[in-house]
Amino acid sequence: MTGTTRSSHDLDPRRRRALVRSWRRGTREMDLVLGGFADAEIDRLSDDELDQYEALLEVPDTQLFKWVTGEAAVQPPHDTPLFARILAARGN
Repeated sequence: MTGTTRSSHDLDPRRRRALVRSWRRGTREMDLVLGGFADAEIDRLSDDELDQYEALLEVPDTQLFKWVTGEAAVQPPHDTPLFARILAARGN
């Protein structure tokens, strides 16, 4: 996983997959946004938040990038407190 700073040894298989998918998006920009968030938060997400996060991982990078940059409004059902946390974390 290029760029990750987190070991996945202590994660359950579902979180491990989400971490890998976060760093292997297809565009470097989204790797950095989602991968950085996953490094910091994947082990703390509730099951409901993990469901939301996995749904975000299904959204194409081109659309996610527009949401992250504010070029387009975040569409339901992805306009959640979790997505707001991802946006807040990208500056760290």
